[in-house]
Amino acid sequence: TFFTVTASVFAAYAMVRLKFRGKTAVTGTVLVVYLFPAIIIAIPLFVLFSRLTVGDVALRSTLVGLVIVYLAQTIPVALYMLRSQFLSIPVALEEAGMIDGLSRTGVIRRITLPLAAPAIAAVSLYVFMIAWNEFLFALLFLVDQPALWTLPLGLQQLDSTEVPKTVLMAGSVVMSLPIILLFFLAERFLTEGLTSGGVKG
Repeated sequence: TFFTVTASVFAAYAMVRLKFRGKTAVTGTVLVVYLFPAIIIAIPLFVLFSRLTVGDVALRSTLVGLVIVYLAQTIPVALYMLRSQFLSIPVALEEAGMIDGLSRTGVIRRITLPLAAPAIAAVSLYVFMIAWNEFLFALLFLVDQPALWTLPLGLQQLDSTEVPKTVLMAGSVVMSLPIILLFFLAERFLTEGLTSGGVKG
């Protein structure tokens, strides 16, 4: 979540505020990648990561490989959502900050990020939910590494043994608690309209 949101914040800001060659093409490509179903690229990624190695271990059998896949899966959606938020922030606020002596980095840190805090909180929660509940790639990459199983994969594997259904349901409830807790922690950011009243007229 941290790496996805950090990369997406700066990439989305660059797509909205900076001028560079191929800007429209990049924006369209992000949307196309966002619309790509994960099942289509699952087998090619499995083959590719099986051939790549970290030391003597295939990248497919490591958490690093899974994190790379999650980044590729979540950055497009986070980038697209944050891009829409940055478009709604008035340019006049950033220009006023630059007139007062702020650099581009200072504008991002002191003006843009505070105004975009509700969107960043929502995107962070959404990205966390995607990674936390993801099952397909965890199954493909880590099925032969029980010590590295994620919670959805572990619960599914328990279903194949003599485990009471009530225990599986309890496990599902416990697995949902972090998301519920994060939602309540981020509720203030999700409900506050920090951009209202920023510019008169």
